[in-house]
Amino acid sequence: MTKQTVMAAAPVTDLSDSRFLRACRREPVDATPIWLMRQAGRYMPEYRALREKYSILELIKTPELACEVTLQPLNAFDLDAAIIFADILPLLEGLGLVLEFARGEGPVLHNPVRTAVDVEALLVLPPEEALPFTLKAIRLARRELEGRGIPLIGFSGAPFTLAAYAVEGGSSRNYEKVKGLMMGDPVTWHRLMEKLSEAVGHYLLAQAQAGAQALQIFDSWVGVLSPDDYRTLVMPYSHHAIEIARGGGVPIIHFSTNTGGMLELIREAGGDVIGVDWRIDLATARERLGNGVAIQGNLDPVALMAPWPELRRRARHVLDRAAGQPGHIFNLGHGVLPRTPVDNVRRLVEFVHESTRR
Repeated sequence: MTKQTVMAAAPVTDLSDSRFLRACRREPVDATPIWLMRQAGRYMPEYRALREKYSILELIKTPELACEVTLQPLNAFDLDAAIIFADILPLLEGLGLVLEFARGEGPVLHNPVRTAVDVEALLVLPPEEALPFTLKAIRLARRELEGRGIPLIGFSGAPFTLAAYAVEGGSSRNYEKVKGLMMGDPVTWHRLMEKLSEAVGHYLLAQAQAGAQALQIFDSWVGVLSPDDYRTLVMPYSHHAIEIARGGGVPIIHFSTNTGGMLELIREAGGDVIGVDWRIDLATARERLGNGVAIQGNLDPVALMAPWPELRRRARHVLDRAAGQPGHIFNLGHGVLPRTPVDNVRRLVEFVHESTRR
């Protein structure tokens, strides 16, 4: 199927009746909904063409460009939801940290948070002041998507994942600095998490108020913690951020990686939908989570780089483990990888819909 012949699902007048939002509420759907984390990105030639002209931060901070990138995968594939094109780290920039996406190194924060003085210097501004570009991009994208019957997802990093970046100064292998702060100076740690949970919660709330019809909180690095550390040092702050965001009246997806050992705690922290990665069997995760939440996942992103027969087999396995029960949203266990073949994405989306059509 060519890009020109992709047919989206018939628009719905009331987007709350879309299959994605119905699945978030654990209601029956006509087919399993699918969207993909990092569905707008370097694997798409349209995105690479823009990146030849603009830096990542220029794309994020120019609402018209962020809206354009948000729509790219929706123009190419029959996806059931869009996610606003943004990044979790500009929130830290809004607090006063100096952010750079260094070529070959990834994100770098040039003034990391290491001491009580550093934490007190963080300024939690209203999201309308700190991140106006993303809120405007949401309003633009929402207008574009309304007639297509496609909901828009807003998102933020979770307090711990943001703290990890802020303290480490970028990505990390062992998270020695952030764990060292947690263990060595709990007073400063709790103050940092208080500020981050407030910033995250109000940012998510502002996205819902700008037009996002669902929200996802990304705790990508929290799996490096023990369950006890998560329970006492992190969970209260994730819960606080989610409770603030609930004021937006939209479903909240709580996504984390490598957290099979504390899945029940992730659910306790909050969320209407729990996103799980490929390190746990989907049926096992659903049994442990219980019937009160929907589940999202959980194909290994590398499977999208496999030959189609193998990708189809693995996608079929995920669907079999979901067993057609209401409240499953098909997704990856993390984001689409840059070398992913575009045709595999197209075929996966079609396969999920065709295999589950009711």
